[in-house]
Amino acid sequence: MKELIEYIVRILVDHPEQVQITEVDGEKTVIFELRCNKEDIGKIIGKSGKTVGAIRTLLSTAAAKDGRRALLEIVD
Repeated sequence: MKELIEYIVRILVDHPEQVQITEVDGEKTVIFELRCNKEDIGKIIGKSGKTVGAIRTLLSTAAAKDGRRALLEIVD
């Protein structure tokens, strides 16, 4: 799942080398913390949050196959 997020985000941003994803693993939940260049945050969020919403939907679907929950947080 981490690779999926990383692939999608690196295509969207202007500074792909600064994309960092940290995985915090819980019992039934996985939290992915996304860090990137401040200039790229708006591109990831998208208009009215639609882009990040779509990424979160894909992530939730992939996690549901394993019977888990997945959350994506954008960290400054």
